[in-house]
Amino acid sequence: MRNKREILILGAGYAGMSAAVNLGARVKRRDDVRVTVVNAGERFVERLRLHQTATGQQLAEFDIPELLESIGVGFIRGRVREIDPEANTVRLDDQRLLRYDHLVYALGGVADTARVPGADEHAFTLDSAADAASLAGRLDRLAAGTVVVGGAGLTGIESAAEIAERYPQLRVLLLGRDEPGAAMTDKPRAYLRAGLDRLGVEVRGGVDVVKILADSVELAAGESITADAVLWTSGVRAAPVAAAAGLTVDDLGRIVTDPTLRSISHPNVYAVGDAAAIEQGYGLMHGTCQSGMPTGVHAAVSLTRELKGKQPKPFRFGYYHTPVSLGRADAIVQFTKPDGSPRRWYLTGKRATWYKETVNAAPWPTFLRMTRFPGSGAIWPSGGRYTRRAGAR
Repeated sequence: MRNKREILILGAGYAGMSAAVNLGARVKRRDDVRVTVVNAGERFVERLRLHQTATGQQLAEFDIPELLESIGVGFIRGRVREIDPEANTVRLDDQRLLRYDHLVYALGGVADTARVPGADEHAFTLDSAADAASLAGRLDRLAAGTVVVGGAGLTGIESAAEIAERYPQLRVLLLGRDEPGAAMTDKPRAYLRAGLDRLGVEVRGGVDVVKILADSVELAAGESITADAVLWTSGVRAAPVAAAAGLTVDDLGRIVTDPTLRSISHPNVYAVGDAAAIEQGYGLMHGTCQSGMPTGVHAAVSLTRELKGKQPKPFRFGYYHTPVSLGRADAIVQFTKPDGSPRRWYLTGKRATWYKETVNAAPWPTFLRMTRFPGSGAIWPSGGRYTRRAGAR
């Protein structure tokens, strides 16, 4: 009997799990293919909700190996140490060596703490559930004081709002180069700012953080702000594994892909989610769950085609919306054009809260549907273009 075709999926976030469950369901009746997921933990992390974990809220727990076992996909718990794309091997931290014929690289991204001195040592991040829990512990110990949130993007806005709502005794200061909601139209942006004001979040746009100390934040203009805790959400960079392996990456360490999501330097490697630099007609995609899950599905569909001797099709994707929570009882949803620019339509208040909670619900039901009906759920491929019923941000 010939050897099995080995497909390794590195990472079990939104993109990696979308690839794993979709591919596993498509090849589960084949005895010549083995699909294995490698991930540092067995619990699925809802990164979109880590700002809730950071404020002490309990989220549902989902077991990755249990779901994968139901469709015959293997699971290995371990951290990826290095990849040898010439030998087609992956080495884990405990020195285990894994072989692959095809690789799906879904190791995601982390907060870019390297570009600001002191961020690594003194700032909290939301890169993992453990990181979020660490911040929650710090906030619980503060009877008073100032929490600085660095970065006025979506993660920074949601985190600042959540902290201000859950810890009203704390001063919450949101710092960013741009104003919150800068990509929205006038009315949604005004609603967003009013919501932050209502929660007591102080906003300062047009500022650059140049250094983070144990008890303060220094700005480019020379000002120093006392801080009892700093959450850093400004910018994302990819894990260094791909660059160290010699795969072609961009300046943020993301694997540069061809139109089908294969590495331009190593075509037996697919890159998905935040780990991939994917060019579309409107420019480079920005990493979100909204775009990450479709890349995982596309990789699964493409690998299935390759296993049948067919060529994969190009990936095409258009954005649909930008949902932003303002605590647990308020939100705003800016609908967008496919290139991410804002449309006139938007939702606010209770309607926006319901919408966001619906589309940002845990993806586990979607993964379960994929195990039975590959490509079903919130996202599915149609002629090479990915559309959405209602997808997470």
